[in-house]
Amino acid sequence: MPGVRIGCSGFSYPHWKGTFYPDKLTQKKWLQHYGSVFSSVELNVTFYRLPAPATFEKWYQETPYDFVFSLKGSRFITHVKRLLVKDESLDLFFKGAVQLKEKLKVVLWQFPPTFKINIERLAKFLGMLRGYPARNSLEFRHESWITAEVIHMCKEHNTGLCMADWPAFIDNLPVTADFVYIRRHGESGNYDTCYSQTELKKDAKRIKGYLKSGKDVFIYFNNDAFGYAPLNAKKLMDLLSPL
Repeated sequence: MPGVRIGCSGFSYPHWKGTFYPDKLTQKKWLQHYGSVFSSVELNVTFYRLPAPATFEKWYQETPYDFVFSLKGSRFITHVKRLLVKDESLDLFFKGAVQLKEKLKVVLWQFPPTFKINIERLAKFLGMLRGYPARNSLEFRHESWITAEVIHMCKEHNTGLCMADWPAFIDNLPVTADFVYIRRHGESGNYDTCYSQTELKKDAKRIKGYLKSGKDVFIYFNNDAFGYAPLNAKKLMDLLSPL
């Protein structure tokens, strides 16, 4: 049965104290508190560096049994090497990630805005990903990638096309996998904006449509400023409850 996972892009934000985290709650207990409210988190830390396997094990232990993680793929792979990597690079990335076991659900590979379409590199990369235990979603930042050939290739590999409200050209893409991955960065990509009830209702309606068609949905709010992300995520949960 398809389901929806709603959460935020990260949980370790000191400026959430007093708005989402209780003032007296220690940082060591932030993830536990987060997991008591939301069923999933998108971790951006893996884009910048690779935490030790023990850190992933700790995250696994500190979250409820039905909690799931999405990870942002390493920028070394997407931004530095632009997919021209060997198996060793992916092995290194997943070495720690697999410690999340069944809680690891999706890896988001965000491409840089200067990276234009390269079918040969994408085909090889998607083929390499088949050997690893996670679904994959691609967040394109250059419009040249949105072609029939890329869409067909993603469908063949059950790879999702990440949808986001910024850049606008990826906000409503074809569904290419058995799941849908959505990111909400804030209006025009501004992390310090809060979504209105009207905007959240549009997302709720859209999500219900995906669920009705049999697709799992993952949606994460990245507008972390002023605690807007958890606020919007909770409001969206309310709009979708009960499903």
